[in-house]
Amino acid sequence: MSETPENANNPDGAGAPDPSNAPSMAVMAQYLKDLSFENPRAPVSFQGDAPPNIDVNVDVQARGLNPDQYEVELSVAARATRNDEPVFVVEATYAGAFQIKNLPRDQLEMAMLVECPRLLFPFMRQIIADATRNGNFPPLMLEPIDFMGIFVANAEKARQQAGQQADQAPA
Repeated sequence: MSETPENANNPDGAGAPDPSNAPSMAVMAQYLKDLSFENPRAPVSFQGDAPPNIDVNVDVQARGLNPDQYEVELSVAARATRNDEPVFVVEATYAGAFQIKNLPRDQLEMAMLVECPRLLFPFMRQIIADATRNGNFPPLMLEPIDFMGIFVANAEKARQQAGQQADQAPA
């Protein structure tokens, strides 16, 4: 083992990174906040040869809890129809409490709306699959979601709307 100090070029330690200021993210808790499964036309909904059309909507919400602590909610609503008749509806909200430290504001927003839901998604996927299977349907396996792509698209849309509002403002 070497006897050379970690900062051999800077023996007084100046300029060494301070670990207490390093960005960090930790999951404090994960939990199911809401789950609903409806099969309004059972047992008729089990009849029919054609597979149902399934519409899936995903939403992410984030809010502060305490300094450096945030709750992120991942919500999924899936509606299956056949011949414009409901087959099933499943809605769930899965959340996590996260401790996020030492991130600039723009990176904090990205962490809450991209990284946190990315960590929650596999659990939500399993919850939705289990709910539909328990409703006597094939498990609905959600496709992976590009949270970064959604974040970038929403940011671009917000910039465009802000630009349009600035153009329409009276001089």
